[in-house]
Amino acid sequence: MFSGEPRNRDELIEELRSAQTNGLLSVDTLTMVEGAIKVTELSVDDVMVPRMQIVMLAAESPLPDILAAVVESGHSRFPVHGEDKDEILGILLAKDLLKYFGAAEHFDIRAILRPAVLIPESMRLNVLLEEFRLTRNHMALVVNEYGGVAGLVTIEDVLEQIVGEIDDEHDDEEEPELMHEQPGGDWLVSALTPIEDFNEQAGTDFSDEEYDTVGGMVTAEFGHLPEAGEEVRIGDYLFHVTEADDRRVQAFRVVKQ
Repeated sequence: MFSGEPRNRDELIEELRSAQTNGLLSVDTLTMVEGAIKVTELSVDDVMVPRMQIVMLAAESPLPDILAAVVESGHSRFPVHGEDKDEILGILLAKDLLKYFGAAEHFDIRAILRPAVLIPESMRLNVLLEEFRLTRNHMALVVNEYGGVAGLVTIEDVLEQIVGEIDDEHDDEEEPELMHEQPGGDWLVSALTPIEDFNEQAGTDFSDEEYDTVGGMVTAEFGHLPEAGEEVRIGDYLFHVTEADDRRVQAFRVVKQ
């Protein structure tokens, strides 16, 4: 009782956040550890792509129609169905179509299908991740209690719960999120955050006439290049350095006093 050791998951996460505040963990590492813990609490239906958003291919479709659907979607794997969308025959890999360029008369989609993995909606994500690892599959079809297709989940969907959003060449480019508000009202802030953006999100009014970024403003307040663990007060806010190297400060935890 008096050992100071965490006795439940919430206390463990609080200990990890304290370690990050003290510079023992980077923000990215803390995010991944929290994500790994969260994965054990989530099930497949929390992250799956719903049925209506799945790009499926009909086995009876001619090759030109299949090629058009593959090119338009930009995906690399496609469930292939029979008479209806609940009759999954297998998974088509886009790369397996290359052999039929110039030889469409020999096309037989059933001959190149890979086995489809079917899983229940209630499967835990950590269990699914282990199954993906052991079977070397990257995609699974989610079925409901009646055996119908409810959705689709990929290994990327699971990993994103741990490491955050994974962009690929088909994802729309988005600006990286530089500020993260914490449950207690604190902020995790990248040193590259423009002061104007910080003011807008945190409700502050720091001047950006002399410095453009939060990192520049705080480093100037220190009067030297700070190390992780150092902190300085600016107005009503305490800036605690959580990440820094020998060239620049990288991130802060910002607490309103």
